[in-house]
Amino acid sequence: MAKKIGPQFIVHPKFVLKETEASTKPLSSGDKEKDRANVQRLSGLIGVQQQMLYAGHKHKVLVVLQGMDTSGKDGTVNDVFAAVNPQGIRISNFKGPTAIELAHDYLWRVHAQVPVAGEIAVFNRSHYEDVLITRVHDWIDDKECQRRYRQINDFERMLWETGTVVLKFFLHISKAEQKSRLQSRIDDPNKHWKFDPQDLAERKFWDAYQTRYQEVLRATSTLHAPWYVVPADSKTHRNLVVANVVLETLQKLKLKFPDPKPELKNLKFD
Repeated sequence: MAKKIGPQFIVHPKFVLKETEASTKPLSSGDKEKDRANVQRLSGLIGVQQQMLYAGHKHKVLVVLQGMDTSGKDGTVNDVFAAVNPQGIRISNFKGPTAIELAHDYLWRVHAQVPVAGEIAVFNRSHYEDVLITRVHDWIDDKECQRRYRQINDFERMLWETGTVVLKFFLHISKAEQKSRLQSRIDDPNKHWKFDPQDLAERKFWDAYQTRYQEVLRATSTLHAPWYVVPADSKTHRNLVVANVVLETLQKLKLKFPDPKPELKNLKFD
C-alpha cells in the first residue's frame, strides 16, 4: 500500500511556523510541467470522486482555505477543483461581516454555509478570521480568543459527528513571496482588479499574523478537523499538496455509485 502523503503536513501540538518552510517543495518532481500535469490528473480523479459523493448523497466535505493575502486561495480553488462538476461544489467567500451578521454570534454566518449531503463546500477564508484579524488588532482579548478556540473546536466536532469531513489548509507563503505577488498586481494592469490597498496595511502586521497563526493552528488542529500546513511559495506545489490530501480523504470514504435498480434492467423506450 502506498504511503499516504497528507500526514506529513498535519499540525502537531508543538508545531512551530517557520517562514523558511514556505519555499520547500517535498512533493515536486523537479519538473514544473510534470508537476502541473500531475495536478490536472489529481483534479480529474477528484472529479470522479465528487460524482460518487454527489450521487450517494451521504457524506459532506468542508474544505477551509486560510492564508495571508496573496497566498493563493483563489488559485487553489481554480486548479485543484477544476474538474469537479459545479453542481456538486459550492464556494463561500467570507469578507468583513455585515451589520446583520455582527448582530448574531460570529459562527452564525459560517454555519449557514456548511455543505449539505453530497456536496463539497470550500471556504475562502472562514470562521478563523474571528481569531486572527480580531486578535492581531486587539478587537478581542486573550480570554475571548481562548473561548472562541473552544467554541470552534466544538463546532467542528459537531460537524464531524453529523457526517461532515473537515479539511483545513493553511497556505504558507513567505514575506518575500507576498511582496513579489503584491508588486505583480501593481505592475500588471490586467491584475489591478486584484489589488486592494488594505493588503498593504495588513502587511505591516506580518509578524503579528505569524504569531497568531501559529497559536490558531496549534489550538484548533484536532483528530476530527486537522490543519494541513501547505508550503505555498510555489503555486504548483501548493496545488499538489492540496489535491493529494483532498483525493486521499475522498478515497478513504470508499465512495461508490448507488446500487443499480433491478426494475430498470429491462426497461425500453418506444
